[in-house]
Amino acid sequence: MRQVVQRITGNILAGVAAAALLTGLPARAEETKSTVARLDEAAALAAGPAVIGTTPPDFTLLDRQGKPVRLSQYRGKPLLVSFIYTGCFEICPTSTRVLHEAVKGLDKLLSPNQFNVVSIGFNQPADSPVALRSFAAQYRITYPNWEFLSPHANIVAPLTRSFGFSYLATPAGFDHVLGVTVLDADGKIATQVWGEKLTAQQLGEPLRQLLGRAPVTQRETLADLLERVRILCTVYDPDTGTYRFKYALIMEIVGGLAFFLTMIWYFVGELLRRRRARSQRQKVVPAPQGVLR
Repeated sequence: MRQVVQRITGNILAGVAAAALLTGLPARAEETKSTVARLDEAAALAAGPAVIGTTPPDFTLLDRQGKPVRLSQYRGKPLLVSFIYTGCFEICPTSTRVLHEAVKGLDKLLSPNQFNVVSIGFNQPADSPVALRSFAAQYRITYPNWEFLSPHANIVAPLTRSFGFSYLATPAGFDHVLGVTVLDADGKIATQVWGEKLTAQQLGEPLRQLLGRAPVTQRETLADLLERVRILCTVYDPDTGTYRFKYALIMEIVGGLAFFLTMIWYFVGELLRRRRARSQRQKVVPAPQGVLR
């Protein structure tokens, strides 16, 4: 009987795992794909070039120490601006590290102290000065001309719009454009450099032109950008058109179910063992006593 219970339990475990991995996931993925709002890629990438040649308003933000900083304070040198959110666990940290490497490479290409860098946390109030200070320390951003700024929640929408930066809140975080906005020394947007893995060469070309007081040449078309850029910074996978699942969490659930069913199997087996023992005791009949005549 115990072997039968064991086989049944094993079949149940296999069925649970198969159902979770083969049936439940695609259904959930299809449901997520159809119900979760997505950032319009074409519109997002069109918004960036639309602001080239404009000067963003002189917004006041807070630096990592909580001190107010106006965007106009960065005029006099070209400025690289990136938008991040500190709660991002995948792409934002990677793109920030890549930008850090590119910035160090630019110092070799252009010589140090030729430009400034600003990363702006757009997820308010989470991206506070304290959170940005922790983010910069965690990823060892120590470049002297690189600041992390926190805007007030009330100005996030006009601030991001003025830089042509598009984003959309989703259950998984935010979908948003990846790239850097390049401003000239007068605070005017010169170009947008899109991409997840920017290099010193990509950023160096517009910076050289700006340092030489030459207009920045736009070489990429929207079609080129749509082919090259990884636009979304969440667990959304643009290659498959679905949101990626955290398989580790799924395996934890399956493991929990396996443990639960194993415990059921153990207690059922123990119950059956005791019942068999009781039955064996009941079958033992005392030897008949002799009859007195």
